Amino acid sequence: MKGWVKVHSFTSDIESILKYKTWQLESDGKISEIKLEAGQKHGKGIIAKLAAVDDRDDAAKLIKANIVILREALPELSQGEYYWHDLQGLEVFNADGKRYGVVDHLFETGANDVMVVKGEKEILIPFVQGQYIQQIDLENKTIRVDWPEEL
Repeated sequence: MKGWVKVHSFTSDIESILKYKTWQLESDGKISEIKLEAGQKHGKGIIAKLAAVDDRDDAAKLIKANIVILREALPELSQGEYYWHDLQGLEVFNADGKRYGVVDHLFETGANDVMVVKGEKEILIPFVQGQYIQQIDLENKTIRVDWPEEL
């Protein structure tokens, strides 16, 4: 299919990326806006037809570009729900005030998400609110956890 591109979607349902009809593409530090004309699941991934991408050469220019969805286009979250990018960069402390480091990123395991905290050492903390994640304070950019220092 001429001009179609393979997309690696990080949405929880990979096809959800196709709900956004305008994408911001980030490549080499530059952002450009592009319209999604069509898209579909293809094997275990997604393929998309983007406006002004009509052949293999146009598609090749998009290799390693990142799709950015504007914050205002994202769905509203319920109380206690967070987008991963809102958690990245938050400082992590235990109940005694010991600083573990900063949330670098999160990843899925199937059972639950895992928060990767980088400080003196890298710590992996299951993102289970009420059990390991005690408090998230976006305003003060902190997370309090119930997680043993030695793990």
